[in-house]
Amino acid sequence: MSKGWGRPFADPQITARKLLEFVAGVEPVNGRIHIEKINASFLSKNGCNATGAESGAGIRYAVEKGWLELHESGTFVRLIKAEAQ
Repeated sequence: MSKGWGRPFADPQITARKLLEFVAGVEPVNGRIHIEKINASFLSKNGCNATGAESGAGIRYAVEKGWLELHESGTFVRLIKAEAQ
């Protein structure tokens, strides 16, 4: 259930699952995906129209669950699990 009226991405779990969809659709370069490629789609009005805070919370949730690996620089991610269970 979302935490904000009309803001489904206020829920980090929902956001993380949607982020995984975007990540799965991006071709990795050297096994890594630039975070900007995900954020551009996720934050745009043509994509999900989420906020930066919602996106960040979703990424943290996905990392905590072991679905994504975030590079120490914060500029790349690597998909670990394509399906969020």
